Amino acid sequence: MLSTRAVGLGPSLRQAAFRPTRAQALKSVVRTSIAKRTIQTERLKPTDAIDILNKQRLSRPSSPHFTIYQPQLTWLGSIFNRATGVALSALLYGFSLAYLFAPTTFDSAHVIEFVQGLPDAVKYGGKFLLSLPFTFHSFNGLRHLAWDSGRFLTVKSAYSTGYAVIGATALSTLYLTFF
Repeated sequence: MLSTRAVGLGPSLRQAAFRPTRAQALKSVVRTSIAKRTIQTERLKPTDAIDILNKQRLSRPSSPHFTIYQPQLTWLGSIFNRATGVALSALLYGFSLAYLFAPTTFDSAHVIEFVQGLPDAVKYGGKFLLSLPFTFHSFNGLRHLAWDSGRFLTVKSAYSTGYAVIGATALSTLYLTFF
């Protein structure tokens, strides 16, 4: 259902009624005669309003994603810290659940016997894959504890501690993998 209504008359008429000076009255007469316009409105069902809103959302610009920015040590470290935390948690909970449901298969003796039968390359690869997330997450956790205590919060010190975490992770991962 389409309806037409006048927009813009009410405020000027009220203003003229409350300020009955000649200048105001003349302004309101001029304003009401010039500023008259009509608009058409249409009744919509609630589902139509949702469709219009979704169409408007599609045409809005999206916020920038992190892929358009130059990689920085701070956000790469944050992403890697979260990924290593998830990986370590998944390993811990996965092995715990496996041991809970099959304790005779996943006990220490069977695990050691299984690992002894693997080739050396697979053993070193497995040690590397376990030690890298463990050492990075540990050293980066110490870095975050230092941040929580109010230390190393400048940009320069955040980068220097980030490089220190990477160096300590590399050295300790190599040590745990090969010694």
